[in-house]
Amino acid sequence: MKSPYTTVETMLVTERAMDLKDQNKYIFKVATGANKIEIKNAIEKLYEVKVKSVNIMNCLGKPKRAGKMMKPGKRPDSKKAVVTLSKGSIEII
Repeated sequence: MKSPYTTVETMLVTERAMDLKDQNKYIFKVATGANKIEIKNAIEKLYEVKVKSVNIMNCLGKPKRAGKMMKPGKRPDSKKAVVTLSKGSIEII
């Protein structure tokens, strides 16, 4: 079983995330190999709240070019999770 600290990387604090806070939803950047059950268990352990549902978004890295010869490359892929809470709330610092 993965550690909750490796499953959940950071909480995203953006305008959209602040708007969703009113609906008791929070957005997290999570490990690319994590599934919904692992994310739910990690959030419940880390923040001591009751999770109602988890929605996942796979975000593909943007293509980039760098260097003198303009070598093609890309930014790393990432995964986001929108977590809906049934009980409790998470304090955003």
